[in-house]
Amino acid sequence: MTEQIRHKPGSRLQRPREIVIVCPALRSNVNLSRMVRLCGCAGIRKIITNGNGKLDPKIARDGVEEVEIVRKRTLAPVLKQLKSDGFCIVGLEQTDDSHNLFEYQYPRKCALVIGHERDGISPDQLAQVDDCIEIPVYGLPYSYNVVTATTMAVYEYCRQFPEG
Repeated sequence: MTEQIRHKPGSRLQRPREIVIVCPALRSNVNLSRMVRLCGCAGIRKIITNGNGKLDPKIARDGVEEVEIVRKRTLAPVLKQLKSDGFCIVGLEQTDDSHNLFEYQYPRKCALVIGHERDGISPDQLAQVDDCIEIPVYGLPYSYNVVTATTMAVYEYCRQFPEG
């Protein structure tokens, strides 16, 4: 019987990922810490937030060293700047015009805007979004936890651009 290797090193990306995560102040430091860990695992190097949440290094793990957290006072000007820098602004939100995550073709260079745990994406931010994607929900409640949903959206982006 062959010995199984646990926790093998991550795959090397051929190029840096061209996706940033933009999220509001999250209510839970656990959610922020899990978001940092997700980004570290996916090779995403930047989270832009307007929150002052504290990271729990036991949850974020090595993501603490791998992911830059940029804190801004408000996010609407950030989205405007990202758009002028050539990023497509993609909101993870249930709207009348949202695309099904599993049918959506991500642009390589995108800013994934995550909504607040309770309130979703604010109206001023939603007005700046180029596309919205949503994850199908088949029961109650009507939406996933913010980090669970972000994980699914990021995984789909990584599946579409496995080399980075």
